[in-house]
Parts: sequence; C-alpha cells; structure tokens
Amino acid sequence: MAAIKTWVFSFLVLEVTTVLGRQTMLAQSVRRVQPVKRTPKTLAKPADSQESPGEWTTWFNIDHPGGQGDYERLDAIRFYYGERVCARPLRLEARTTDWMPAGSTGQVVHGSPREGFWCLNREQRPGQNCSNYTVRFLCPPGSLRGDAEHIWSSWSPWSKCSAACGHTGVQTRTRTCLAQTVSLCSEATEEGQLCMSQACTACDLTCPMGQVNADCDACMCQDFMLHGAISLPGGGPAPGAAVYLLAKAPKMLTRTDSSGRFRVPGLCPDGKTILKITKTKFAPIMITMPKTSLKSATINAEFVRAETPYIVMNPEMKARRAGQSVSLCCKATGKPSPDKYFWYHNNTLLDPSLYKHESKLVLRNLQQDQAGEYFCKAQSDAGAVKSKVTQLTVIAHDETPCNPTPESYLIRLPHDCFQNASNSFYYDVGRCPIKTCAGQQDNGIRCRDAVENCCGISRTEEREIQCSGYTLPTKVAVECSCQRCAETRSIVRGRVTAADNGEPMRFGHVYMGNNRVSMTGYKGTFTLHIPQDTERLVLTFVDRLQKFVNTTKVLPFNKKGSAVFHEIKMLRQKEPITLEAMETNIIPLGEVIGEDPVAELEIPSKSFYRQNGEPFTGKVKASVTFLDPRNISTATAAQSDLNFINDEGDTFPLRTYGMFSVDFRDEATSESLNAGKVKVHLDSTQVKMPEHVPAMKLWSLNPDTGLWEEEGDFKFESQRRNKREERTFLVGNMEIRERRLFNLDVPESRRCFIKVRTYRSERFLPSEQIQGVVVSVINLEPRTGFSSNPRAWGRFDSVITGPNGACLPAFCDDQSPDAYSVYVLASLSGEELEAVESSPKFNPNAIGVPQPYLNKLKYRRTDHEDPRVKKTAFQISMAKPRPNSAEESNGPIYAFENLRACEEAPPSAAHFRFYQIEGDRYDYNTVPFNEDDPMSWTEDYLAWWPKPMEFRACYIKVKIVGPLEVNVRSRNMGGTHRQTVGKLYGIRDVKSTRDRDQPNVSSACLEFKCSGMLYDQDRVDRTLVKVIPQGSCHRASVNSMLHEYLVNHLPLAVNNDTSEYTMLAPLDPLGHNYGIYTVTDQDPRTAKEIALGRCFDGTSDGSSRIMKSNVGVALTFNCAERQVGRQSAFQYLQSTPARSPATGTVQGRVPAMRQQRASRGGLRRRGSMGPSEIFWCCSTTSEQLSLVVLSPFCPSHVTAVVRLMHRLSLVNLNISGLVQFVSLCLYLLSLPHDADCHRAPTMTKQRFSS
Repeated sequence: MAAIKTWVFSFLVLEVTTVLGRQTMLAQSVRRVQPVKRTPKTLAKPADSQESPGEWTTWFNIDHPGGQGDYERLDAIRFYYGERVCARPLRLEARTTDWMPAGSTGQVVHGSPREGFWCLNREQRPGQNCSNYTVRFLCPPGSLRGDAEHIWSSWSPWSKCSAACGHTGVQTRTRTCLAQTVSLCSEATEEGQLCMSQACTACDLTCPMGQVNADCDACMCQDFMLHGAISLPGGGPAPGAAVYLLAKAPKMLTRTDSSGRFRVPGLCPDGKTILKITKTKFAPIMITMPKTSLKSATINAEFVRAETPYIVMNPEMKARRAGQSVSLCCKATGKPSPDKYFWYHNNTLLDPSLYKHESKLVLRNLQQDQAGEYFCKAQSDAGAVKSKVTQLTVIAHDETPCNPTPESYLIRLPHDCFQNASNSFYYDVGRCPIKTCAGQQDNGIRCRDAVENCCGISRTEEREIQCSGYTLPTKVAVECSCQRCAETRSIVRGRVTAADNGEPMRFGHVYMGNNRVSMTGYKGTFTLHIPQDTERLVLTFVDRLQKFVNTTKVLPFNKKGSAVFHEIKMLRQKEPITLEAMETNIIPLGEVIGEDPVAELEIPSKSFYRQNGEPFTGKVKASVTFLDPRNISTATAAQSDLNFINDEGDTFPLRTYGMFSVDFRDEATSESLNAGKVKVHLDSTQVKMPEHVPAMKLWSLNPDTGLWEEEGDFKFESQRRNKREERTFLVGNMEIRERRLFNLDVPESRRCFIKVRTYRSERFLPSEQIQGVVVSVINLEPRTGFSSNPRAWGRFDSVITGPNGACLPAFCDDQSPDAYSVYVLASLSGEELEAVESSPKFNPNAIGVPQPYLNKLKYRRTDHEDPRVKKTAFQISMAKPRPNSAEESNGPIYAFENLRACEEAPPSAAHFRFYQIEGDRYDYNTVPFNEDDPMSWTEDYLAWWPKPMEFRACYIKVKIVGPLEVNVRSRNMGGTHRQTVGKLYGIRDVKSTRDRDQPNVSSACLEFKCSGMLYDQDRVDRTLVKVIPQGSCHRASVNSMLHEYLVNHLPLAVNNDTSEYTMLAPLDPLGHNYGIYTVTDQDPRTAKEIALGRCFDGTSDGSSRIMKSNVGVALTFNCAERQVGRQSAFQYLQSTPARSPATGTVQGRVPAMRQQRASRGGLRRRGSMGPSEIFWCCSTTSEQLSLVVLSPFCPSHVTAVVRLMHRLSLVNLNISGLVQFVSLCLYLLSLPHDADCHRAPTMTKQRFSS
C-alpha cells in the first residue's frame, strides 16, 4: 500500500513546472497526448486531448515586466521569430512563468490574436507590478512550417528514483514534440517507470572527537560549551542573530541575546565543524570551531553590512566571423560574493544548465543568428544586479567587416577660402565611422581581445583646394578597412569648490574606493588618469581641514579616450552644536528661511556609544549638514547619481526630499561616536504627492559603489508629538554607524530621455558637434497647481556627449504635460555653453524642435524674462511623447524604453542645442583630426599630432603695438624631414587680445606645430613656422634669448621680410623667458588649454585667462591702422602670385596697379600720404632687395626707394648714402595723396642725384 501511495504522489509531481529563481527558459511547449500501451512497469503521461482547429505555436516571452509593464506584442514576436508565427492567428493563450493562466492572476491584462498581449503596471493595484507572462498563438492548419522528418526529440536520461532508501518509487524521462501540427504529436511526451531505491545502510560517519548524533550528520561532545559574542559594524551588539550548524542541512542552534552573546553546548572543538551566523541586512559570518582540549571556548565576530552585488566588469563589445569563438565576461562583487551568473541573449535567458552559472560565457563555432545583445545577471543572497548590454556582431566568412566607402565629413576652411561649388566655406574630406570590427585574432579566448580592431581610414588621397589667390592641400579619405584601434587614455580633470561661495578645497584627498588616487591643488584642481578596466567612476572627495562635507560623486567619462572636465561642488560643514548624551535631543533638518523644516532627527538618551561598543555618557559635538532640495542652487552639490538597484537587478532612479550628513564626536577627545535607535520624523506636508507617502524610504550611500541602499521604511506616527503639534509625521528608524550620509527618497519609474547636441557655433552643422561636453539636467518638482512641491529640485544627472550627442534621463508624465519640468545646462572644460534664445526671437529651426511639439514643451532660455540673466541653460516641461502622435515620435523627448532610438537618432531628428561662443581662433589640419575624439587619429607624415598618446602643444606669444586688434596666422610646413619638407602641416589663426591697461597694445598666443619625431619615430623634423600678422605691420623686435637659441641651433631660417617672422621651431621645450610655451599631455585639448593659460600669464608654471602683454613675449610687431575698405596685408599677400627671387623686372606692373587702384574707388582726395598708403600703392615692386638693404633704416613698404635702387643698381652703400635714404623716407611720407606711384621714383631719383 505504501508503494502505491508513493507512486501516486510521484505521478502528481510530474505536473509541476519547475521555475529557477524568477527566470524562465524558453522551450518548445509540452503537449499532453493520449497514452499508448506500455509494459506494466512503464507509465505514460497523457498529452492534451483537446482537439483544436489548427496548430499552436511555441511559447514566447520577449519582454519582462520592468518599466511600464510586460509587452508580448505580436509584431515584436514576429520581428524576432519570423515564420514561427503565422500571419493571422486565431486565438491567444497567456500564462505566467509559473504556469498560471492570465485570467487567474487577478491582474488587469489586455490581449487579442491580432495585436498580442500586454499588461500595464499602472493599471494594477498599488504596490503591485505585472507578472512575467509567456504567450502562444493558435494558427490555421498548415500555416506553420515544421520538419516532418524530425517530429520528436531524443528521450532525456532517466531521473533519479523518487523513493527514500529501501522503498519503491518512480523515475521519469521526457521528450519534446518538434512538429507544429497537433495531430502529429499523438504519442507520449513523458513516461515513467517503477524503481527500487538503494537499500538503507548504517551510519558511516566517523568522529575523531565525540559521538555521532542521531541524524548521522555531525559529531557531538556533550561536555563542551561554546561561548560567542557578535557585534555590529561600529562595535554595537548584534541581538537576534541566528546561529546555524552547517551539516548535511543547516540546523539552527540558537539566537544571540540583547547583548549579542550566545552559548551552544555539545559541539566538538575539532577544527572542522562550521557555524553560520546570520542577521538581516548583514553578510553571513562563517566560523570554524577552534581546535582545543579545553572544556569551553569563546569566539568573537563582527558583522559586515550586506552589499548588493555590484558590477565591476561588463561584457565588452566584440565582432567575429562565423565559425570563430568568443568569450563574454562579467564580474560582480558584493557581500556576500555573487555565486550565480545568468546570461541573456536578446532579453532571453540562456539555459543555465549549459553554462553552469559561470561569469564567463564562451560561444564556439559562432553562427550569425547568435549575433545581438548580451548581458549578465549576478546573484547572491543579498540581491542581484544586471550588467550593461553589449553587442556581439557576427558576419559571414566572405563579408567585408567595414563599409569601404567613407561617410561625409565637412571641415571648415579659412575665411578667405570660399568654395563656389558648394556655396560655402566647407569641404568634404570624408571619414570612417569608428566601430568595432571583425579583424585578425589569435587562437586565445580572452575576456578582452589582445588586439582591438576598429574601422578606420586605410587610404587617403591628396587634393588641393583653390582659395583666394592660393591653394590649400588636404588629405581626403577614400577607403575604409578594419585595422588596429588607435590607443587612447581616459582622463578626468576638475575643480572642487564650495557650493555657497566657490572657495576651493585646497590640498584635499581624492579616493577611489579605499585607495587615494589624487590630490587637489591650491586652486582645488585635480587630474586623474582612469584605469582601463574602470566601468563606473566613483570618487570620494575628503577635506583634510574638515571645512566641507565628504562628498561622493559618480563622474561620467569618455571610455573612448580624451579628457572630461567636472565642476565638483561641496557643502560646507555645519558648525557643531553640543548635545548631552544622557538627554533626548531634537535636530531640525531644513535650510530655507521662513519655511518649516523638512524633517527632524530625534536622538533618545543613552543612544551614543564608542567604536568599541562602550556606551558614551559625556558631551557630544554634533554637526548635521542638510541638503535642502527646496533651494535649487544646491542641486549641483547632490551626492552620487541618486540610483539604487532593485530586487531584479535593474538600476532605478530616486527622487530626493533631502540629504543629511552627520558627524558625532566626543567633545573632549574628538573621537568619532556612533548612535543607535535614532528616529527621523518627516513632515508629511512636505510630501505633496499622495502616492509618494507610502513609498518614502530612508537610504544610506555606499561610498564604494556610489549607489543608495535601503535603511528602512517610514510609518505614520500614531499620535501627535506634543499638544500644539498639528502636523502629521512619518517616522523612520535608523542607526548611525559606519555610514554618515542619508537620504529621504522615493523610487520613481516615470522616466524619459532628452536628446541634446552641442555645437562649435550657431551654424549647428552636424560635422561641428563637440564631444566630451558635460550636459546636466536638474529635475524640478511639479509646478504650482500640480500635486507636488513647487520650486524644488528632485534629482540631478550628468551625461557626456558623444559623436551623436547625449540622452539625458529625466522624469516625465504622459497625463499632464506641465507636471514635470527640467533645467538643462552644458559646460566644456569649465566653460558654460549657450542655449538657443527664446526671446525676443523664437525660432524653432534654431532651437532644433518643430512646432507644435515645441509649444507643448514650453521651451524657455534662462534669460527669457530678464536679459541680465546668464544664457547658459533652458527650461522645458517634460511632456512624455504620445505613441500615436507623429510629430512627437521623432524626438527630442523619448520614452524610457526607447533609449536606443534616442542614442541612434540622426542629426535631422528633433533635439535641443547648445553652442560655443565662436572665438577668434581657427585651426586647419592638412590631415583632418577631431581633437574631441582621439580615436580619429590617422597615421600620416603630415599629421599635426604625430603620436596618438602624446599630444604636445606649442605656443608663441606675439605682442602687437597699434590701435587695433590684429589677426595673426602661423603657417606650419615641413622643414628638415625628407618626407615633409615644403609640405603644409596646417594653419592656425588667432586674434590678438587687447591689454586692459595699455590702450595701444594687444597680444596673441599663437599655436604652431612643435618640432620632433613624426609618426614613424624615424627622424626629427624641425617645423618651418611663419608668423604673419594681418595688417600694415612690421617686425619691431625678437626675444633675444629666442634669437640666440635659434642661431646656436642650426639651420637658421631666413628672415628677409619684416612683415612676418620665420623660424625653424625649437626642439627643446623652451619656457616663458623665450616667449615659447610647450605642454605635453595625453589629451590634445588639455595640452592646448594648459599651454594657452601659461602663455596668457607669461609664466612657465602659472595660468591666467587675462592676457599679460608685457611678460613672456617672443615677437613684437608695430601695426598701423588700415582705412575702411582697404584689403589687409595678410589678404593681399595671399592673393599675390608668388615670384621667383631672380625675377626683378617691374614691366607691366604699373598698369596693373592703376587698375587695382581704380577698382578700390578711383581718385582719392588730396592729403598726406601715410605709410600704409605707400605700402598698398607700391608694394608690388621688388620686395627682396628692399628687405635686404633698406629694412635697417626705412619701413619695408617704401617701395619707391626699392625701384630707385633697382634702376641705379645700388649694392654697396656708404654712411652718406644711408643718410640720404633716411631723408628720402621722410620725403616720401610727405607726398600728396593723389600722387601716382610710378612718378615717385623719378622724383626721388632727382632728389638723390642732387
């Protein structure tokens, strides 16, 4: 009879669907069919006898109930599974992953055969989300294709016998019907047979000490007593902790008392028995029994706070060819350490039995259907966490890994190089989109590929651009291929200052975890080279002088390389107050004058204790600093990124109602103190949104991960705290031990993304987008009239712009467009970018968002109502786009589930814009290079930066004496290298900056190409640099130390033209004494910024944004003022065809000059002829002779004297001749204004002869 009962029970067990954790594997549906005749010992599980007018598909589960709900839409299923779904299903069946029919769950669900199935979280009961559903469809007969030759899979191995030892039980095996037609699946899908378990044996456990217990799973020593004392972090006792004996099954022995102590008799001190001690919110303690011959022993242990798993290694993006192998790696840390890893492909769980819950996923003999998105989920007793999603690309054997045709990329040309063909100042040089490609790999299967391959430029073509009177060479990309990626380094720079008055945190420490990685300088600046394997940069800033609250920040950075600058704002620590440890103390939390506190801290008497757990009874110095979100100016001082990880491992945002930092110390010794049983009383009137009240929680910050972890819930206070108290409070309990920063937060799921792009100018060209810009968003509480706090911020986020802009997360609402609003601002290297104006002009084309959606978003720049306010931010209402609205489906606001659409949106899609104020600088490189993206570096002899990891910036300081600011150009050519001599590296233009104290003086810091090794590291090139001021200028002086250096380091460039200066750039990094400023860094923008700051300051180690014209100068030019309408000297020299030095004839020049004069306005009024008039009237005569002979005593533009010298063949001049030339110069300056230039030589010849 017992055997029959056992058999019946085992048969019922076959109906149970086993679910691993909360995940479900997708497999073929199991159909129950009619049993067939078997031997008496074989039992068949019947298949479904229901006859359906068609055939069922497999079960599908393509979505999970996170976000807005669970969507199993038919169009999405058809996209992923193609012909596995028929065109017109007849019926739909939905079940949870626990195999409960959808109609039995009590949840609100929707479904139809034509649209699929969906469940919305917002339609469920408060606090409940949708279950995870799986669906299948009934299709008409013959509409699904199946393989008739393979109807059934192979039988699985027999399971273990279900009975205990010495009894009869059942063992089973299963198979799957592979056909899609129900009529073909008429046989059994599962069968069982009777089995006899092994005979029971006597206990074989042997004990070297003591005796075996009755359960035969442990050794017991009756005369031994174990004493234990368990404490919490910070030294306090750990009451209520459970003590387990780890045997075949864990056995609970006892719990700790109120003082954290316990006693367990009967254990054996054999050095092998293991105890496990557990307590909620703490990592389990594993203790091995000490080995001793005594009758008792004492153990002491301290709990460590349990920490949710935290991803420290995300799977990397990889590309392979079909047939190759790949490994994707994921690593998480936590307390306790994660012990299981689950892998997902396109949101579908891969079979854990095949991959053994390992952190390394190895895929061999890849097929193209294995391409797609992968991520892992790490799990421990403390929770779970999901990694970032990565992309695996699998291409065919004969497929090209990169598109060989470059995409369009426009570069801006100089101001005198207008292109009639394109009717613009832009030229298309092409570029190859940088992405991972399937290149050559060795046979090793590694987490990180030994060689990283990217699509890049493999062949260029040299072309000449026709400009105004000259040609400009450039290299154009003509072919792309898969090649080794350029080596890069990610850098974070920043400045740490006080949030209230900008006081820098001087000489503070910067920590990454427990390691000190940097230190701030006198001005609060810091630089950090980010380790290559860093996934999330979490830094803690510690003020050694204790003026500021220790601040933990999660800083976004560019993983592709380059430097990102961050402004770090810190709260000033509150002045301490004195508390009596033996009395109850109340501390208000609120910083807005005239407003009630947001909350209060209640510290009961006798709550303080020392680090060793000893109670403290003296005076306490307490400093409690509160970050009040009702003060919008404090938003940038918010710590971390206000995120937490939920039970499913997804990262969710928090919306804060205030943060507070506590510091308790012994007034006498300044020893840090802990506090237990602290109560937080939150004023419920400060929580305007009713749904937030039950969701309010108390959180603490994990400084290692930058994530917030739950401390406890809030509950309504059952009675008023005093007779006059009319407010209702939410009460939360907490202990202040190792963590000192706490948060009053509510999880928020209504999220969207804002598309923002940053540009170099107001032209808003896609090719002029800037990468590495820090774009920040401040989430504001709903406006007045909606159910939440007016004029308060709830969250602060920052994102780094990439080649396609940035997508900023923000709260949104689809019911009330005005419910949420945000401020958006952007900065680059500490410089704030401007937003597009909204008043007096309101141009949707400039803003980047079409109507009528723009009106719905209520775009307003910060100066909309007051023009005196800065123009560096804008405010919009966060109206979530309606799915059925065409004008709202193309940005700039995207639903949270459409992140990929936001990231991949083309430049033509709607977006918001910031731009740099167009400066007075212009850079042109013969070999195009984007300084925002170091990976765009190309191997070429004419590359401005010869090494991708070593960027050397060189500047020369030029002083201009004259009434106007002048544009100065450096023309940089190869000087001594055989591959580059005479070829152009690039051009740099800059406008001089007016001196504040001297009205007729300005200076320019002009970049030039440094001398040094080229990319092949074979030999040095001394760059030939020409410094050319624009205007009527002549060189007045050269820094004596620079001149001496150049003379002593041959070859020496010829300087015959006093309107410019030519040199072979020095190889050595000269300093301010030479007027040369050189800085080398791993980021080009950083190197240029530091060198420019030193040049402005005129020192080799300082920095300034104010030009100091009289210090550290290399060259001085005297420049005269040009008349309106005159062509500048710089423009004229560019438009004048080059002449051979041997060509001295002037025939045919006079008519040309007359024609030129006529084109400039014909006859002039009479008057004195100035130096610039003579220059422009006569500068087309023999310039070489003028520079060689006359430059010591006359201005170079006195070309009438040159013509006279040329006609008289004057070569050797004595002293009297020089005196005659001086007087001749004075005579020429007095000539009437309408005198023809060709008559001047005759007059001067007569004067000279006399």
